[in-house]
Formats: sequence, C-alpha cells, structure tokens
Amino acid sequence: MIEIREVKSDNDLKQFLQFYYDLYRGSQFAVPFLYFDEVATLSRDKNPSFECCDAKYFLAFKDGKVVGRVAGIINNRANERWDRRQVRFGWFDFIDDIEVSTALLKAVEGWGHEKGMTEIVGPMGFIDTDREGMLVEGFEELATMYINYNYPYYPQHMEHIDGFAKDNDYLEMKVRVPEVVPDKFCKLTEMVKKRYGLRVHKFTRKELVDEGFGRQVFHLLNATYKDLYGFSELSQKQIDKLVNDYIKIADLNLVTAIMDGENMVGFGITFPSFSRALRKTRDGRMLPFGWWHLLKTLKWHKTDTVDLLLIGVLPDYRSKGANALIFDDLIRHFQRYGFTWAETGPQMESNIGVLSQWQYLESRNHRRHRCYKKEIK
Repeated sequence: MIEIREVKSDNDLKQFLQFYYDLYRGSQFAVPFLYFDEVATLSRDKNPSFECCDAKYFLAFKDGKVVGRVAGIINNRANERWDRRQVRFGWFDFIDDIEVSTALLKAVEGWGHEKGMTEIVGPMGFIDTDREGMLVEGFEELATMYINYNYPYYPQHMEHIDGFAKDNDYLEMKVRVPEVVPDKFCKLTEMVKKRYGLRVHKFTRKELVDEGFGRQVFHLLNATYKDLYGFSELSQKQIDKLVNDYIKIADLNLVTAIMDGENMVGFGITFPSFSRALRKTRDGRMLPFGWWHLLKTLKWHKTDTVDLLLIGVLPDYRSKGANALIFDDLIRHFQRYGFTWAETGPQMESNIGVLSQWQYLESRNHRRHRCYKKEIK
C-alpha cells in the first residue's frame, strides 16, 4: 500500500531532497543538483517566488521507505497572466511503480482541486528559470544542472496514468563550436553594425552589480520571454536573487550584451558546464571537496562544454540580426577558452525562429523534454 505524507518539517524536507540523490546515484547520465540551491528554492523564507506562489510537497512511502516525491505549485501571477487555474507539479521522482507515480500526482491534483484549480500541468517549477519538462528523448546524454533528468520509465508512466496528455515539448541542441566563425555570422554582423548601428558591449562587474545592468538583463528577459509557454514575469526580488546567484559569479567574457545607443536590446549569458564537476560531489554538496571541482570549472574552464544559459533579443531586433552579434562575439571567446561543444537550454518546439538559427552550425537535437496536462474534474 502506498502512503502519501505532506512535507511539514525540516527533516521531511531533507528526505524529500535526499530521495533524488539516492535514486540516481547509480546513473551514468544524471547530474546531482546543488544541495544548497535546492534547499533555497524550496524554502519559503529563501525563495522570493513565494510572493506570488503557493506550494505543498509530498512524499510517497511503501513498507516504511520513501519511494517517491512531488511538489505541487500554484503560480498565481502566471495563472492571472494566462487566464488559467493551473496547479503545477514538479520535483517529480519515483521508483518504477505505477501506483507510486499515480498516488503522487493524485495528491497534487487533490490539493489543486481544493484551491479551485481546474488543470494540473508539469513538470514545471515556480518560474521559468527553474527546471521544466520531463525527459522523453536523450536518456543516454549527460544531463546539465539546469534541466531535469529522469529514467525512461517516467514518460511510460505518464502514458498510462489516466487523463494526462502532451501539452508542450522543449528541444535542446548540442552544437559544435566551430574552429572559424561561420561566414554567415561574420557578414551578417558587419551588415547589422553598419545598417542599424548595433554594437556588442562587454560589461564590467561594477556595471552589472553596482550600476544596475544586471537587473536590466532580467527586465529584458521579462520583455523577450513574456509570450513563452507558462511564463511568469520576474519581480524585483526574483531579479535580485538571479543577479546574486548568476551575474555576480559569471565570467564576463561569457556574457554579451547588444546595445542600440545606450539601450540594451539583447543579451547572452553562458557558463562553462558544471556537469562533470557536479558528478564528483557528494550528492551536490560543496563539502568536503565539491567546491574545488566547481571552482576549477568556473575559474579555469576545466570542461570541453559551455552551457548557453539565457539568450534574449527584443522582438523588434530579432529580424535585424541582433542574434548574430551575440553568437559572433561568444564563439570567439568559446574558441579562446578551448570549448568544443555548446549546449542550449530548452527551446519550445514551436519556436521555429530560435531553432532555425542552429542551421548555420554543426548541431543536433540531443534531448527532448515534455510538459503534460490533465483536466481536474
């Protein structure tokens, strides 16, 4: 018999977090998430998303042992923006037992029903910068710290749980860093600079942190991502946390802005891949030696892969070729650092404009993530 218990104490939350590390310890392809980051995301007093979200976490037990977990999330801001009454499910992990996965989703569905929700969707996080989607293709590809990894039986369960159907797919691309910047980018870059007066700007730490340009990046993200699936506009508190978590530690050679005069119209934020460094940690902990592996990657780029974390261009500037300026600049830094591969974040399969830009580079679609939806009756 499966018993579902709500997470209520600090010890319950520790069990909730530890289950993932235990379940995937033997996997060749899963990447342990940073433990302190998981704690911060799921804690009401640490995550500013709780200013617009409500959440409950559930554990599944069988014979007294934890066999699954799930988070239920209601993002009121997103529901208002999209005129929906949706409860999200995320942090959804379970053993290969259909009774466990079904019971966990029913717990979220029941809570959502109590709150007046009419749909359950997921896997999704609190906001767009959280991990989204269930892996349905690419199980033998090394994951990244920014995406969900799961065993192949997960989507098999979703196909058999009554009422759930595909709502949206995300594609991720693995791109070979060219030895020479493609002529297409070079020519387009020169044309864009001359015709529209756009220019590349490399920030200083003072500009990003002290002079507010880091915040401008995420205000621009609000403008460029506003029409994407399930997007929830970032508040100032959420932006401040993202600046603190990412911008303050970024290698500024791997951050590029596109300026029209004094106005930022596009940006690209990339990081060296932490995947292999994280696999050397003890369940995503910084101690005793996890910090050293991460530092080597961050400071000395001890990896052959760079993650294309966030790229955004204002709609009016996409047709002007602003994206080409971002890639032309970043590719040169990737070459200098010796990166061989670049991995994109999840991109909606319907976003043909974004997906088409990889045709000028050697690339392949190596992973696919899926969000599911079910009507709550």
